Amino acid sequence: MSKTKVIAFANNKGGSGKTTTCSNVGCAMALAGKKVLMIDGDMQLNLTISFFDEETAYDYARGEKNIYRAIRDERDLSDYVVETGIKGLDIIPSTSLMSSIEFDLFAKWQRESVLKKCLERVRAKGYYDYILIDSPPTLGGWVMNVMCASDYVVIPVEASPWGLFGLANMFEFCNQAKTIAPKLEVLGIAVTKADERKKYFKQTMETLQDMEGARLFENYIRVDSAVEWAQDNSKPVVLFKKTSRSAKEYTELTKEIMKYANR
Repeated sequence: MSKTKVIAFANNKGGSGKTTTCSNVGCAMALAGKKVLMIDGDMQLNLTISFFDEETAYDYARGEKNIYRAIRDERDLSDYVVETGIKGLDIIPSTSLMSSIEFDLFAKWQRESVLKKCLERVRAKGYYDYILIDSPPTLGGWVMNVMCASDYVVIPVEASPWGLFGLANMFEFCNQAKTIAPKLEVLGIAVTKADERKKYFKQTMETLQDMEGARLFENYIRVDSAVEWAQDNSKPVVLFKKTSRSAKEYTELTKEIMKYANR
């Protein structure tokens, strides 16, 4: 049986830091010597642009090597993998064509399991230690596909007054996915964009700590301009500025995620 762990990063609330968390965790895993495949499942291409300049990202989006082409044609994902230039870290790019994925899935047999089937050979080879999937901020057929193809879900939550909105819906959606994929587990909640000076930060943390059946990761990510500079340079902050506060926080969060995912 393959030891490859598949982890989805999902939240139906936009602005949660989901893609930033996914890209930095994946890169931190690779820097720790792990082999990682990242899948950009969002039509906005932000995960792809985290590793390539916009021109290169859009070339992949217009071409054949992207997640939409694979899912539409129900093909083995091995043929769609692209090297990022970072040792041990590969990616399957996205495209704006993902805007029509719900329509394409609707007519497919066992539509909730299309991504899982496309991933079967990649997982069976056991080459990757982790496969990380960045999902769009929605709750629909495609995100259900992502959930059903995953072992774990990490839910990034912005430490803001609106950050908790929709979290109950997210957990309900996970429970629905478990009826199809019973082994799916919410690995934990990762707090992002935290400002310890603000009163609502403490309130957010207390609310999350009191939630039953949901692990709150000990390591959270504070507001740091280095993250934005890294994004502007199409790099995860753990690679762009390793000495920054956020890079250190993402590295510690990654260790925590790997610890729980491998129990």
